[in-house]
Amino acid sequence: MHGSPLRAVIVDDEKPAREKLSILLATEADVRIVAECENGAAAVAALKQTKPDLLLLDISLPDMDGFAVLKTLPSAELPVVIFTTAYDQFAIRAFEAHALDYLLKPFDHQRLQEALHRARLAVRTHTERVLTNKLLSILQETRAGSPDRRFLVRSGGRVVFLAYDEVEWIEAAANYVRLHAGKACHTLRGTIGNIAAKLPGEQFVRIHRSTIVNVRVIKELQPCNSGEFIVALQSGKELSCSRGYAAELRRLIEKTPVL
Repeated sequence: MHGSPLRAVIVDDEKPAREKLSILLATEADVRIVAECENGAAAVAALKQTKPDLLLLDISLPDMDGFAVLKTLPSAELPVVIFTTAYDQFAIRAFEAHALDYLLKPFDHQRLQEALHRARLAVRTHTERVLTNKLLSILQETRAGSPDRRFLVRSGGRVVFLAYDEVEWIEAAANYVRLHAGKACHTLRGTIGNIAAKLPGEQFVRIHRSTIVNVRVIKELQPCNSGEFIVALQSGKELSCSRGYAAELRRLIEKTPVL
């Protein structure tokens, strides 16, 4: 990450956990710890004083939980949030709170680096920062049934929050779907029909009975026989668009602004 360092606050009631995070973060040249807190009240004070880019927040604290810490702050002052906890049952609440990531203890350096990579991107693009800053309003919308624009993926003890913008294409795999995001591939339970029904129609289009594509990453459409297309993505991946889905693809492409 170029420019200013990623300013981080660590909140955990266990000293060994804080020390572990400090040691791991010390190996990241562009990360600077601006405060370490052992309870919620200290965390709230530190966040208001330092206004960090990143908050590594334990959920179980002696005076209030991590969610309560977030609710004490104005939404505009909320940094990018990575929850750290030994309990996976809070994953759904963390998802609703638009945490960037959810690290299950004990996590290793590689897992933390993955989260930091996403944090750097979030701070630089402001995409996830905007979502986090709107925490309270989004929680209210969620209760009213408004859809969230991210996937919650569980895999091998990990909980990954995947923004729709990160997903390039989706393929059917029996009773599962595979979400392709760059070099990563995540498996999610559900049929491609159910997934397609939940995705925003202005961004995703089904191009085949087993394939959905993110229109924003389409680089080129190559006509072929009988009204079909080859859909070339920015990554170089090529996908087939069958004739039955071509009309919807054309409609969506025509509505997409050219940058």
